[in-house]
Amino acid sequence: MTKLPNSLHCFVCGLENEQGLKLTFYSDGPDRVVCNYTVPEHFQGYPGVVHGGIVSTMLDEVLGRVFMNEDHDRFMYTARLTTRYRNPVPVGQPLQMVGRVIKDRRRVAEAKAELFGPEGKLLAEAEALLVSLPPEVMDSGDLEALGWKVYPDEEPAG
Repeated sequence: MTKLPNSLHCFVCGLENEQGLKLTFYSDGPDRVVCNYTVPEHFQGYPGVVHGGIVSTMLDEVLGRVFMNEDHDRFMYTARLTTRYRNPVPVGQPLQMVGRVIKDRRRVAEAKAELFGPEGKLLAEAEALLVSLPPEVMDSGDLEALGWKVYPDEEPAG
C-alpha cells in the first residue's frame, strides 16, 4: 500500500488541525483507497454513536481520495453526494473505509465508498459525482509549501 498526502489544516486530513479528524489514506491498488480510523468520543451524536455528519464527511473524503493516487493524481470536488446509513457507527472502535472508482471521464467522475465496523459489517456507504478542480485553482500555490505532502507514519511508542 502507498500512503497518500495529508495537509496541515484540512478538517478531515489536516495533521495540525486540533479540531479535525486527522485521517490518513492509502492507495490499495488501482482505483482503490483505504483508511483505518477509530473515531474519538467528541465526534459522537447519540451516546456511543458517531454523528451522521461526521460519517458523511469521512466518506466524502474517501470518495475524493480515489482520484488522488498515482493512477489519477488530481483534486476533485463533490458535486453530488448520496450517503446511506445502514447501521450505527460506533465511537472508539476500529473502522475501515474503502473507496473505489466507478467511472472516470477525466473532468467528471463517479466513486463509491463503504464504511465497515470492527467485525466487517457494512455500517454506511456513499456514492458521489465529482468534478475536477480547474487547473488555475491548483496552480495558485506550491502545494508542499502549503503542507500538502506525504508525512511519515508515526512510530509506535515503546
